[in-house]
Amino acid sequence: MDTLMTLLFDKSFLITAFVGILAFATIVTLGLPFLERNGLSDRLNTVARRREELRAKHHAALNAKRGALRVEPTSYMKATLDRFKLGNILEGENSREKLASAGYRGQAPLITFMFFRFVMPFLVFGVVLFYTFLILHLTWTPMMKVLAAVAGAGIGFYVPDIFVSNMISRRQQSIMRGFPDALDLMLICVESGMSIETAFSRVAAEIGSQSAELAEELALTTAELSYLPDRRQAFDNLAKRCGHSGVKAVATALNQAEKYGTPLGQALRVSANENREMRMQEAERKAAALPAKLTVPMVIFFLPCLFVVIMGPAVMSVKAAMH
Repeated sequence: MDTLMTLLFDKSFLITAFVGILAFATIVTLGLPFLERNGLSDRLNTVARRREELRAKHHAALNAKRGALRVEPTSYMKATLDRFKLGNILEGENSREKLASAGYRGQAPLITFMFFRFVMPFLVFGVVLFYTFLILHLTWTPMMKVLAAVAGAGIGFYVPDIFVSNMISRRQQSIMRGFPDALDLMLICVESGMSIETAFSRVAAEIGSQSAELAEELALTTAELSYLPDRRQAFDNLAKRCGHSGVKAVATALNQAEKYGTPLGQALRVSANENREMRMQEAERKAAALPAKLTVPMVIFFLPCLFVVIMGPAVMSVKAAMH
């Protein structure tokens, strides 16, 4: 036990463990894109299951029977939340919408989100106390260390929200990279005489190699168009899940076409041009911000090497002359 405690408080061991964790995280980060390439079939299977669930809900509504869209998970997470009666407290007003925008649908992701909202403050509180009292050896008073742990617990409550927000941003970027091309394909399908459901289904199959997230959303919209009583609700759900102004404009145009019977070709053509210009403007904005972002890496990594290359021979000549 003494040897173990000595090893845990050894600075060289902690540094080695930290470097090993960073190396493992780097390998996982570089390897995840190769593992996610074949995720389109899993996403389409998820959409198919969602379609069956929508069908069950629609039949239940027609038969005036009570039922739920998904069976709530009977796991230790749900048991913990039910034991402390924290479901209504930890669930935010827009938690379901945010999780749906991040690609997590159903009751199980909501239960997981609320469980981590409950657990993370205690976990962060314990980690901060452990490091401030046993590892860092700070000169703070015990009250200051406890206050730091309380502040860490407050931050830990928002860690799940930060994670979901990051997932929403990544998903929206993937959707908007392929959305102009999807509109072009949709325009071709609509002008060739296809219905909007067939166009969505065909575009979802074609755009999956470029953006699996967009293919998932289009396939889910196709399922909702087939089973929801109000077709405009399916377009509104698509705009709400994607959360982008371009998708909202297209959803508005589709709703107007459904309401007034106006042709979709011109509206889709204008929306495709606008979204393509938005994508180009975003790329130009990132390119314009690149020099400012490269300033710090250049100062830290390039200038010292440049000084060594330039000043090195002169310093060696001066030393040789002095000797």
